[in-house]
Order: sequence, then C-alpha cells, then structure tokens
Amino acid sequence: MPGDAFERARAEFVQLWGRLGPFWGVTPTAAKVYAELLAAGEPRSAEELCERLGFSRGAVSMACRELQGWGLVLVERPGGTRRLVYRIEDDPEQVIRHIVATRKRREWDPMLERLRAWRGELARERSQQATRFHARLGEIEALVAWVDRLADGFLRGGLVPSLALKAVAAVARRSSKSSSRPAAKSSSKKGSR
Repeated sequence: MPGDAFERARAEFVQLWGRLGPFWGVTPTAAKVYAELLAAGEPRSAEELCERLGFSRGAVSMACRELQGWGLVLVERPGGTRRLVYRIEDDPEQVIRHIVATRKRREWDPMLERLRAWRGELARERSQQATRFHARLGEIEALVAWVDRLADGFLRGGLVPSLALKAVAAVARRSSKSSSRPAAKSSSKKGSR
C-alpha cells in the first residue's frame, strides 16, 4: 500500500500536470487523467479514475477519448469482463511520434494551408503594405514548411530518426537514474587548505 509521501507527490503531480496541459494542447482534465495513469503505473477503469480524481464519469470518458486521439492512452478490455480499462502508451518513442503527428495534423498543416492561401490572395495586390505582408508571410511559410518537412521525415521513421529518438530516450533515462542517486559526500573539509 502506498504511503503518505506517494499520495502527496501523486496529488501534486496530477495538479501540476493539469495546469501544464493547456500549454501542450490538451484540456486540464485530460492532463490530470494522464498524470493519474502515469502515477498509477497500471491500467485504471473509468470508475477508478473518477474516484481518484473527483471527476464525473462523463468528464473522465471525454478526457480518455481526447488522450486516445493523441495516441497517449489505450483502451483494453480485461478477459472475461465487460469493463474497460485505460492504460498509457508506455513506449516513449511511440508517445513522441503520436504527439508530433497530432500537433502536425492540428496545427502545422492548417497553418501551412492558410499561409499559402493568403499568399495567393496577396500576390494580386500591388500596394506596398500588401507586398511587405506577402513577403513576411513567405518567410513564415518557409520556416513552418521546413519544420513540417522535419516532422514528416521523423514520422516516416527510418534509421536516422529512430536512432536519434532512441538516443535521446536513453540519455533521458540515464539522466533520470543519475539524478535520483544520492549525492556523493565531498571529501574536502570545511576550512582546510
């Protein structure tokens, strides 16, 4: 049974994740559900999530659907039951790919589409303001298109993006392990020369 320290850290983690969620493009409720699933380390039913978080069944269902749309949560039906449980996608490489694909689809693709449409409309204008704005939009389009191509290459996979992602994940795991070790005591004594 988890102790007080776990419960306190879990509760604070869930609250922090809920505040940060909107910065990442998810609702606070979805972010809190995801944080609870991360802390649990095992699948949870909607009823368990409702009980732990104090949310309604509808709020938990909507949050889980949102997280499924991001590819961050998977739905499972344990054998012999009608009950659904939710678990996190625990492969960091897949999580990152899902997030990049979703952000690309929701943000970069529509942005590129609108930038290109506006530039097409402005190309017919001859005023100085329209010409400057057309050029500025061209600069923005070039930057967004470059990032979009990088994202496409990453999502297509292949050896280099996969190795790079695996290397980043390995460094993060090593960093996490080394930062959780107790600090070595200093051998130098205070005041000695």
